[in-house]
Amino acid sequence: MTQAALSRARSRRLYSAAMVGLGGCLLLFIVLPFVALVLDGGPAAILRGLGCALTWPALRLSLGTTLVSVVLVVVGGTPLAWWLARSRWRSARWLEILLQLPVVIPPAVGGIALLLAFGRRGLFGGTLERLGWTPAFSVVAVIMAQVFVSAPFYLQAAVQAFGRLDPNLLAVARSLGASPPRLLFRVALPLARPWLIGGAAMSWARALGEFGATLMFAGNMTGKTQTLPLAIYTALELDIHTAQALSLLLVVFAFALLLSLRRFNRGVELTRQPATP
Repeated sequence: MTQAALSRARSRRLYSAAMVGLGGCLLLFIVLPFVALVLDGGPAAILRGLGCALTWPALRLSLGTTLVSVVLVVVGGTPLAWWLARSRWRSARWLEILLQLPVVIPPAVGGIALLLAFGRRGLFGGTLERLGWTPAFSVVAVIMAQVFVSAPFYLQAAVQAFGRLDPNLLAVARSLGASPPRLLFRVALPLARPWLIGGAAMSWARALGEFGATLMFAGNMTGKTQTLPLAIYTALELDIHTAQALSLLLVVFAFALLLSLRRFNRGVELTRQPATP
């Protein structure tokens, strides 16, 4: 083997070692905290934590409010995403940026914004109070905070899904007499369904893990506005193993969601593959 070939082989080994080392460090950094979350204290401590009085009210509230919030996001977000994907107005692109802001701002900022808009002394709070409705520091506030922070995840997925649709197919449907509602419900939604389901699932996951906006706008009242992330915050001051058990609940939900999405997407890909003779 020539000197040049030896040098190239050495360079490839160094490159491979560097890639494995850098990637391995990041992998360990992400995985090891989950390992500690599962192993620290043992099963007995986790079971004791699950028996805490905070656990089940927070779990019921989280599941109930996130179900409502994801329905609101899908019902309101689908027509909005359809319009954004098809709009040629420059203002629509600016609107997309505005709708993505809750993803990049701290959740606490979103909570303050909601409080200043809909709180008792907020911009619209007086009007709402005269109508007999004060959403702040109530279950409604929990849902509003979840919708605020989770809607961008569904909107982004839905806009991209509708943008992927073949415009020729939509044009053919219109030429055959499809009305705008029929075009959306009978053509666009079935074709975009896998991406819409994925977006709704990620929106639900974000709502389930919401903390900052909920704390600022809804408070942390046990049995009333205390969701699982807020219960973890409270439990951390009482018993680390209770916080650990509640954290594991959220991890299990998240893992099950990602696993289900992966299997669903794989099933969709298999059904779309052409049959081999």
